[in-house]
Amino acid sequence: MGSESFSVAMYIANRPGFGQYPELAKLKPLESGEIAYIVANTSNHWRKVFNVYAKFLSVLRSRKNHSIQDWRSYRDDRLLQSHSTEALLFSPPEFGRSGVVHIVAGKTYAADMGLESVEWLDSWFAVDVKKALIVCPYLDYRQLSDNRIERLADLVLKFG
Repeated sequence: MGSESFSVAMYIANRPGFGQYPELAKLKPLESGEIAYIVANTSNHWRKVFNVYAKFLSVLRSRKNHSIQDWRSYRDDRLLQSHSTEALLFSPPEFGRSGVVHIVAGKTYAADMGLESVEWLDSWFAVDVKKALIVCPYLDYRQLSDNRIERLADLVLKFG
């Protein structure tokens, strides 16, 4: 899900389990209101994923001196739409594209993909500088807390 011109790619292990989403095989920009539709037709899990991703991107945008937008407005008006700069992907990272920071959400998912080149900075974050890759906690309020969102934004900014 997301924009063709993404510069931030977030990878997660699962996807919404209804409609077209289980079968998505290529990048699809979301339409206005589609996040609310997904949340209404799935579990609370997807509300958390979208909220935490929007919080992170709002912090990142504010640190890059972009117009600061409330994370709720960002989620509803921009997140994963064609005019955004991010993607939420359900496949292993492809590192051939320049100017993209790759973020894998969850240690287990990173281990399942065999991302062994990462250097663990602490129990929450790992990086592979050559691949512009970060492993972070899963997109959940308890795992990727506000403090960890701030740290993730700092790590992303180090890649450019």
